[in-house]
Amino acid sequence: MIGEEADDQRIDNYLLRICKGVPKSHIYRILRSGEVRVNSKRVSPDYRLRAGDEVRVPPVTLAERVERTDSVPAGKPFAIIYEDEHFLALDKPAGIAVHGGSGVSFGVIEQLRRQRPEARCLELVHRLDRETSGLLLVAKKRAALKRLHDMLREGQMEKRYLTLVKGRWPNPLQHVHLPLHKYLTEQGERRVSVAAQGKAAHSVVRLQARWENFSLLEVELETGRTHQIRVHLTHLGFPLCGDDKYGDFTLNKALQKQGLKRMFLHAARLEFAHPASGERLVLSAPLPEDLAAFLQRLEHNEHRDYGQAF
Repeated sequence: MIGEEADDQRIDNYLLRICKGVPKSHIYRILRSGEVRVNSKRVSPDYRLRAGDEVRVPPVTLAERVERTDSVPAGKPFAIIYEDEHFLALDKPAGIAVHGGSGVSFGVIEQLRRQRPEARCLELVHRLDRETSGLLLVAKKRAALKRLHDMLREGQMEKRYLTLVKGRWPNPLQHVHLPLHKYLTEQGERRVSVAAQGKAAHSVVRLQARWENFSLLEVELETGRTHQIRVHLTHLGFPLCGDDKYGDFTLNKALQKQGLKRMFLHAARLEFAHPASGERLVLSAPLPEDLAAFLQRLEHNEHRDYGQAF
């Protein structure tokens, strides 16, 4: 019987989740053939489950060994910024992916499920790049996941990041409208560039502090395109410090010697309506110690002429 954790989930996605290791083609075959029944009736792959539905699944053979949950290390508990019965917000450390895949055996969501075996539903609401730290939302109920996804799609969630870039950013406030196009390199790596045929992308950049050779910026995302901040700022001549895909590689090597070991990008603030109550929430995650320490070194070594002290 379907519980609240799967309420409103498509039947095909539900089967793919509970039948790990079964080929996707087999899942769709048993759906089309009517071997899967919901409340004793055939359903299409896009049928949305309801709490209380009775689902009958025929015996299936796993194509490969299903990875045991206990093979994922629990790891250090994540810093929780906010939590209730609907969702939680954690402060993701840099260097860990949000989920397994593409050569990564596990990520934040797998570790969180390992740490909380009693949780019936833990699903990522959105994603952050592996080297980006900061606020990450995880739904604890299917209804909350759907509502938060709707907010993201409709632009009802305010997302702000802090980043340090090479160069002296000129304007206190600047709207960046540059279309972004995704493509694959000859090596099969995903990249993004500014291109007329790309999708519309809008970033709002606010200058926080400026030194002789660097600027600290707050970037608000009005759209959520892949690598949006990194590509927008690099295209304008202000690459992110430590960015190993779009950045200034010579500068990055010098910055590593000065203590900046990763990309300076932090998801600092989220503002949105609570998915159940509608109450306005403002969540923030402090700048991690490594990034804060690097700013302190800038304060000591370079003259600053804009913004407030850190």
